[in-house]
Amino acid sequence: MSMQETTVERAPGRDDRATQDTRATHLLFELVSTPSVSRDEARCAALLAARMGELGYRATIDESGSVIGEIGSTASDAVEIVLLGHIDTVPGDLPVRIADGKLHGRGSVDAKGPLAAFVIAAAMARLPANVRLRVIGAVEEEIATSAGARLAAAMYRPAACIIGEPSGVDGVTLGYKGRVLADLRVTTDNSHSAGPDKTAAEIACEVWRRIAEASRAARPDSQRVFDSLQARLRTIGCSDDGLTTTADMRLCFRLPPGIAPGDVEQLCAAATRDIGVEYRWVFNSPEIAHVADRSNAVARALGKGVREMGMSPRMKLKTGTSDMNVVGPIWKCPIAAYGPGDSSLDHTPGEHIDINEYLLGVRVLVSAIEALSAELAPQPARPRNEKAGDEA
Repeated sequence: MSMQETTVERAPGRDDRATQDTRATHLLFELVSTPSVSRDEARCAALLAARMGELGYRATIDESGSVIGEIGSTASDAVEIVLLGHIDTVPGDLPVRIADGKLHGRGSVDAKGPLAAFVIAAAMARLPANVRLRVIGAVEEEIATSAGARLAAAMYRPAACIIGEPSGVDGVTLGYKGRVLADLRVTTDNSHSAGPDKTAAEIACEVWRRIAEASRAARPDSQRVFDSLQARLRTIGCSDDGLTTTADMRLCFRLPPGIAPGDVEQLCAAATRDIGVEYRWVFNSPEIAHVADRSNAVARALGKGVREMGMSPRMKLKTGTSDMNVVGPIWKCPIAAYGPGDSSLDHTPGEHIDINEYLLGVRVLVSAIEALSAELAPQPARPRNEKAGDEA
C-alpha cells in the first residue's frame, strides 16, 4: 500500500462491542489453553498466526519461532510501530477455566493477556494510511535467551514500541531493572565431619553471606527498591564423590540504573578472594537497566488511553526485567510497557486475569495506538468501515 492511499483494510465482523468482546475473550482462552513453555511454543505460535490471519493480519513465523503479524501500510517508508509481547510461559500445568469473571491458567497474566490485547486492539485501531503496526508474539522471554526479542531487535527499526507486560489496566511501566546470573562452584577435599576443615557447603554459604551484605551496601541510601542492588540465592546443591565435595550456587542480581553487570562480577570476586579453596564463577544473561522518559510519545499515548477510559494513569518502574531491556537500548525509540493483569500473580499457582479488565485494556490500547499513530504520522484517518462500527 502506498503512502498516498487513504484507506486501511480491516477484517469483517466487528460490528458491535459484544462481538468484539466475545472475539477477544475467545482468543485469550485459546492462547491460555495451548501450552507454550519456553522453547516449546510452536503449537501456540501456529494457533496465533492463524487467528491473526483471520483478523486481517499478514502473519508469519520467523526463524526464532516468534509470530509476526503486520497490519496497515505495506510501503517501505511507512511509519512502523511495534507491539512486542511474548507467547512463552514459565512451566506449571494449571487448569484453564473461567469462573467469577476471571480466566485462570498459566500465562493468563504473564503475558498472553497483554499479547491477546495487542492482537485485538491493533486489528480494531484506525490508522493513517502511512502507518504499519507490527505485533510480535516473541519466544523465550521467560528464559535468559530472549531469542525472539533479540532477533526482532536486529531486524526492525520502529518509530515507537509498546512492550506487552502486565501493568494493571491503569498502569504504564516506564522501566525495568537489569539482571545478571552468577553460578559459583566451590570444591574442597573430603575430610572427616568431626575435623576442623570447612565443607564446600559451609564455604559457599559464607560466600553468599558476604555477597548479600555487599549488595545491600552497594546503594545504602536507596529510598526505593528500584534503586537498590538486589541479590537472590536461587539454588544451592552439594555433591560428594568420596574424594572431593562440591557446592554449586546460582545467584540472580537485579541491577538498578548505574550498576553494570561488570560491577557485580567485581563484587563476587571480592567475596571469594580469600576463601582458600578451588572455586569458579560463571556469569551469564547480562542485561542493563532501561528507563524511558515519562513524557515520551508512547507513555503519553497510553496515559491518554487510560484517561479516556475514566481512570488516572499510574507510571511504574519494575524490579524485574523484560524484553524492553533487550530492544530499548538498540531501538532508542519512544517505549513503554502496558498490559492488563496483576503482575503479582506472575508465575504463581493462582495466576488469573479479570476478563473485564482485559477487555478494558483492549480499549485503552485502541485509543493509545490511534493517538500514537496520529502523532508519528499525522494524516486524516478514515472512519471504521461499516462492519467495524464505532465502538472501541
